[in-house]
Amino acid sequence: MQDRFRTDVLKNYNNRTIVDRWDDLALPDGWLVAGCLFQTIWNLQTGRAPEADIKDYDLFYFDSADLSQDAEQNVQARANDILADLGLSVEVSNQARVHTWYESYFGHPYPALHNARDGIDRFLMPATCVGMSPESVYAPNGIEMLYEGLLTTNPLTPYQDLFVAKAASYRGRWPWLRVAIQTI
Repeated sequence: MQDRFRTDVLKNYNNRTIVDRWDDLALPDGWLVAGCLFQTIWNLQTGRAPEADIKDYDLFYFDSADLSQDAEQNVQARANDILADLGLSVEVSNQARVHTWYESYFGHPYPALHNARDGIDRFLMPATCVGMSPESVYAPNGIEMLYEGLLTTNPLTPYQDLFVAKAASYRGRWPWLRVAIQTI
């Protein structure tokens, strides 16, 4: 299933180009993550262009040596330069510092993480907990729910308000997705 996922994700020209330029990005514990991956899958399943309606392309990395916003902005600037010709929004996030701003931004607590995969583990929906690097695919909950379009609450981030809003946004673009609200 992971081979199918990798093949499908790389049908998106932007994903493929980002992976091709991976060494230039030089992200410690780096991963291409989130919507640019799972939304590519949903686009393909809907018969749409792989890149359709993908708002941004997210890159996670982990650098616990410098938790400053300036350091993260420098990495963001480097990624912007490397990927400038693609003309897309790229968001780079140091997962070592998410706990320093998450609660003030989203209104919910967030633990300090130990690596970038910990951040992938905490996406709001288990089906969307996916990341990819040139060497591997990381999908702690498997890939099946993603292909089935099943959106459920992640016990690691049981924030119903955020879940409901995100699920509504996804269903607005991919109405065939199924939402199963769980009580946690």
